Amino acid sequence: MKLLSPRSLSLHPVMLLWVGWWLYSSTVAAAEKRPNVLFIAIDDQNDWVGHLGGHPLAKTPHLDALAARGTTFLNAHCQAPLCNPSRTSLMLSLRPTTTGVYGLAPWFRTLDDWKDRVALPQHFKAHGYRTLTVGKVYHGGVGGPQLRAREFDVWGQAGGIGVKPPQKLIPPTPMGNHPLMDWGVFPHKDEDKGDYQVASWAIEQIQSASRDEPFFLAAGFFLPHVPCYVTPHWYNQFPDDDSLLPIVKPNDRDDTPRFSWYLHWNLPEPRLKWVEENHQWRNLARSYLASTSFVDAQIGRMLAALDAAGLTDNTIVVVWGDHGWHLGEKGITGKNTLWTDGTRVPLIFAGPGVTAGQRCTQPAELLDIYPSLIDLCQLTPRDDLEGISLQPQLQRAETPRSRPAITSHNQGNHAVRSERWRFIQYADGSEELYDTTADPHEWTNVINYPEFATVAAEHRRWLPKVDVPPAPNSAQRVLTYDPETDEAVWEGQTVKRTDPIPE
Repeated sequence: MKLLSPRSLSLHPVMLLWVGWWLYSSTVAAAEKRPNVLFIAIDDQNDWVGHLGGHPLAKTPHLDALAARGTTFLNAHCQAPLCNPSRTSLMLSLRPTTTGVYGLAPWFRTLDDWKDRVALPQHFKAHGYRTLTVGKVYHGGVGGPQLRAREFDVWGQAGGIGVKPPQKLIPPTPMGNHPLMDWGVFPHKDEDKGDYQVASWAIEQIQSASRDEPFFLAAGFFLPHVPCYVTPHWYNQFPDDDSLLPIVKPNDRDDTPRFSWYLHWNLPEPRLKWVEENHQWRNLARSYLASTSFVDAQIGRMLAALDAAGLTDNTIVVVWGDHGWHLGEKGITGKNTLWTDGTRVPLIFAGPGVTAGQRCTQPAELLDIYPSLIDLCQLTPRDDLEGISLQPQLQRAETPRSRPAITSHNQGNHAVRSERWRFIQYADGSEELYDTTADPHEWTNVINYPEFATVAAEHRRWLPKVDVPPAPNSAQRVLTYDPETDEAVWEGQTVKRTDPIPE
């Protein structure tokens, strides 16, 4: 065996220091090469966004400009038409039918199966990212400082409504007159609003961001969630006439199953009948459009901060809405449906690795965001995610997807959305089928047309194979069904076939 000389031995500490420095420098260099992530959530944002074409009067110049320099998914859908299950699904890349989280409760960390699950920001933290959050990203509170520190390194303010009028602006609404059921204009400033403060905090983090470590900055906006309070500046940008109103078909629910009503049986959101009779339809549509424009402006402020800091070229921006929202379509307002108005959401990626100017019509799901960001940022892949990376479409929009988008609202109720078709099956076995090319408003249910039996069968095979019952302590918007008695239970209330549909 060859022995080392004393001189060689004396060099070993220096060599060790050099190797240690080289390893550290390599790690820092790798971190510097990884892009930052600006992760933007919008609450209750449907497709009333300029480039999505959901409303002809929509004014969203900043989102439209972001879509133009990146890839926008025109056929993107949530996993659940409700805040908590949708956001849980996105952050874990697991379907609600896997976790059993269908209602506004529980928080998934209270469930034994998911208390230690690695969520999206945690995976980024494990790869050297500084993780920050402000506003509504997860639904509701996540516990005290120790629990919060598990999810993100740095927490900003909660955001939310901000300043409120002295009293509600609209008349008392049915089904409980919930305090959130309000909208309209009153004298106040943009700076008084929670979403303005969310953007301001995010801008401060961008301005002070270290160049030695990448950041994952999540910013969640409250509007256009109700109450849609807007300042005169935004409200007055839209006319007070019927051009504001969505196109609806009288008696549109006549060819839909009775079970479709069970998904929103008794909710704070008023029916179309109430907003018409109380002369609130225009006001609601105007407030929603104005709120969307206001949030667009806040996103514009953050994007301008990226530019000013010289970070745009090394930052992936992803914008998503957690679910859709009806403004009279299908005779209702609010969410909790399996039609396009309840499931379609904005989904935009821009930045390194994303082809600019693309409009992708392939079906996409919100739980695809997690694996997509892993690929874009070159993190260690995970084999426990139910989403599929969108990277192929982010590079070339025409690349086919291997499956449709699937939305579920409680056990047994699912929508399957392909590029052309929407198939819905409810827990009692009743079904709907829409040709969204010929019938974009989904006015004609063709499930019983013999010529479309093969189409229905093809979509039926994509229904979730795993479809668990509600998780322990589930509450709010929770629906179950007993096929033996043919009775549904909505939020603890038994619903029978003979019960009149609430108005």
